[in-house]
Amino acid sequence: MYTTLISVQQLKDLQASGQAFMVFDCSCDLMKPEMADMMFATVRIQGARQAHLDRNLSTHGPTAVNGGRHPLPSRETFAAWLGSLGFTNEMQAVVYDRNGANYCGRLWWMLKWLGHDAVAVLDGGLQAWQAAGGAVDSGAALPAQASSKFALKPALREWVSTADLAPQVGHANLTIIDARGAARYRGEMEPIDPVAGHIPGALNRPFNENLTAEGFFKSPQVLRAEFETLLAGRDASTVVHHCGSGVSTVPNILAMELAGLGVTRLYPGSWSEWCNTPGLPCAKS
Repeated sequence: MYTTLISVQQLKDLQASGQAFMVFDCSCDLMKPEMADMMFATVRIQGARQAHLDRNLSTHGPTAVNGGRHPLPSRETFAAWLGSLGFTNEMQAVVYDRNGANYCGRLWWMLKWLGHDAVAVLDGGLQAWQAAGGAVDSGAALPAQASSKFALKPALREWVSTADLAPQVGHANLTIIDARGAARYRGEMEPIDPVAGHIPGALNRPFNENLTAEGFFKSPQVLRAEFETLLAGRDASTVVHHCGSGVSTVPNILAMELAGLGVTRLYPGSWSEWCNTPGLPCAKS
């Protein structure tokens, strides 16, 4: 079972093993969401299913469990979608994108949230797969497999609401890590949300700092050293992660786990919910 990362060779071995698994393409363009379908149709790993950020991995309907630009659907709603694809509790899930793990981490975290531990991010993404000569598809998606029942299990990852987070800001029992780019964190620019800045006291770790120049996750030793420098003695167990809308922060969550720093929490509403909540402080630096 793969629970954090899976290499290209390991995925090839999995394909040849006869084990039940499903590959999900989570590729997206945050500023041009319509590009997700075009990217999926152009090239994808052979047999991959699409997991669309807006249609499948978030919702603005009555089943949303939080606010912000990309609210999580309820666990029951998400489990029903997985079942509609034929995904079962016995399957290994492999998630990837072509965006430096910016989007596929969302599905990795959500499956953990549903209690499914057998999910891993393809290290290096689609680019690494193609560079190694992995088989690909294009065009329309294959017909869905027969639907199944995906059963919910106790959550393996936790999230924090705005109501729970706000009273803890500034206390020693909370460390917030903001995964947005440094200029957005400092409040020098804000291309998406109505207010620029960051949650007071938050540390900044842009999500792409977890990757090498070749697009692979850095070694556990390097990640641990970098996060320990960032935390500067703070307890890793107090960490809550956020970004703009709870998506691109997940590589930081995964990186901390790879580094052996334990399981940390997600603030899915992120800056988009925080800065739109009346009365909450916003800092610039």
